[in-house]
Amino acid sequence: MSADAALIAHLLDVLRPLGGVAAKRMFGGAGLFRDGLMFGLISDEVLYLKADAETVADFEAEGLGPFSYGTKNGDRVLTSYWRAPERLLDDDDEMRTWCRRAAEVATRAAKKKAGGTKPARQKIAGKKGAPKKPVTRSPPAGRSRRSRPRQSG
Repeated sequence: MSADAALIAHLLDVLRPLGGVAAKRMFGGAGLFRDGLMFGLISDEVLYLKADAETVADFEAEGLGPFSYGTKNGDRVLTSYWRAPERLLDDDDEMRTWCRRAAEVATRAAKKKAGGTKPARQKIAGKKGAPKKPVTRSPPAGRSRRSRPRQSG
């Protein structure tokens, strides 16, 4: 078992009481998900947790920084994930607290995204959109559009 695999197994065991927590391998590391929303990232045997304006001060108070990775164009910083305090690995209750808060951040972000960040398009008063054209289908081969002869009246 690799070190990352051991860390993932440990975290899944510790986080079991939260319910709905799963890990998924990705980008050479792993993501931690709760109810389908990613709240944690494991890279190079380090846990990073999702943060937002409400929680980033807690990471800063611990002297921790955001997740970064190298690219051919230099380092990139992902400010939505911050390094978790290493002491959490020795304190299951505090680990659950920090991970629960990170999962709440993921839920807030998903709700914000679902609400849309773009303003809704407004209709111009007095104008209607173009009427939708009915869908027309080509007749089967060998048949014309008119299947019955016209009746004269």
